[in-house]
Amino acid sequence: MPDTPSSPKSGGRLVLMENLLGLLRIRVIRGVNLAVRDVRSSDPYVVIKMGKQKLKTRVIKKDVNPVWNEDLTLSVSDPNIPIKLTVYDHDKFSKDDKMGYAEFDIKSFIEAQKMNLKNLPSGTTISRTLPGRNNCFAEESCVIWKDGKVIQDIYLRLRRVECGEVEIQLQWIDLPNPKD
Repeated sequence: MPDTPSSPKSGGRLVLMENLLGLLRIRVIRGVNLAVRDVRSSDPYVVIKMGKQKLKTRVIKKDVNPVWNEDLTLSVSDPNIPIKLTVYDHDKFSKDDKMGYAEFDIKSFIEAQKMNLKNLPSGTTISRTLPGRNNCFAEESCVIWKDGKVIQDIYLRLRRVECGEVEIQLQWIDLPNPKD
């Protein structure tokens, strides 16, 4: 039997593509006041997980206020799956130390993405999320229509650590519809 998109050999790629809503670009901007895990500093990097997907930034040497400005892209099939961000301290001769984690969901971001926003002026706020017990937000986060795109700036307070925040930005990437 030939290896067609629907054959068992292909691993169900066709089904995955049909369920794919789009791509989520997460710009990991910077860390603020991260925990010290080495003698005087840390060598931090960020790992982003959503379902079985796992992406990571580069390591920034000896910096508790690192600037990554790195884009990581996730395939989104189910907007109800939370995204987990974990910061680690890279160690050469032992297991990397955890420097805290944060979880966030993208439901309100995806809802804004589905709206017809083309006629709105750039800079329009679509929705707001306040920090609370049920999220890791360090401050209010707004989903904004800017320059023809839906974006969201988020400051995440890290959990299970003495200090630290990570600034990220979400941006949606639409996939071309093969039926168009």
